[in-house]
Amino acid sequence: MFNYEDRLSFPNREIDLLTIGDLLVDMISADYDENVDCDTYNRYFGGSPSNIAMNVSKLGIRALVASTVGDDGLGKFLVKHLEEQGIDTRCIQQANHATSMVVVTKSKKTPVPIFYRDADYHLAYTPELDQALDSAKIVHFSCWPISMQPARGTMERVIEKARKQGAIIGFDPNYHPMIWAKGEDGVEYVKSIIRQVDIVKPSEVDAERLFGADSYENQLERFLELGAKLVVMTLGEDGALVSNGKETLKFKTMATEVIDTTGAGDAFWAGFYSSLVKGSTIREALQAGFAVSAFKLKYTGAVANLPRLEQIKEMYQLV
Repeated sequence: MFNYEDRLSFPNREIDLLTIGDLLVDMISADYDENVDCDTYNRYFGGSPSNIAMNVSKLGIRALVASTVGDDGLGKFLVKHLEEQGIDTRCIQQANHATSMVVVTKSKKTPVPIFYRDADYHLAYTPELDQALDSAKIVHFSCWPISMQPARGTMERVIEKARKQGAIIGFDPNYHPMIWAKGEDGVEYVKSIIRQVDIVKPSEVDAERLFGADSYENQLERFLELGAKLVVMTLGEDGALVSNGKETLKFKTMATEVIDTTGAGDAFWAGFYSSLVKGSTIREALQAGFAVSAFKLKYTGAVANLPRLEQIKEMYQLV
């Protein structure tokens, strides 16, 4: 269990945050349309763990991405984008498969994605990835790399080593049946992963997909019963509920303007992790995460041009 006033003590390691999983292209509509009738879509850098790494780099901590892209123009676009932001790409693998893509119609609610997967789930456990795990304070991943082989086997080795190394493990339980291998019980597998991690951040949609319809409080309890030490359930415009198994906190949204919800959860993770690494208490880090998410909501695309964390905290009167 994490106490809200705790400041986490991290070992002296080179990498503040290692994110592992999908690096892909987001094709986002130029217009809002709940019926997917838009004609124009624009290309953006995407993939949740990669978005988080991009964000934390802007906020002021050190990140490394481990992902797989295709040997094609879209893969080169993604790697170049990381390099231009000063992110180490030594753990980006190249596969003889097409770079994965998600098509998103812009929404002021939860956007409904369409998935085109190929290269992203061919992540291998390489010597470079093994070395990165030795050097990481925090390891983060989502449901994407555990949803299909061979990446799933890689992630099982990653989790095992991260636990032995004493790294904090964060997991985005963003279960969606459309990304899962056909014929498999993805829900039960995700539950088995929750038992092995420290922090989870489901949305209310994620929670319902995993546990069925229920009250938010009961949903929180289900995650805790599975073994998570800290559960952050985001509720869109209704804010968030957070539980450490002893006390439940309610956070109101800090958003004053919503242009695009894509990547809002990634922005939260980035603010939260960056604040923890910089020495904040868990309560302060949660507030910083919501502030970064509110800032991102004002911009289109999964990754906004974030200022340093200290500036965002000042904007939202957290300092």
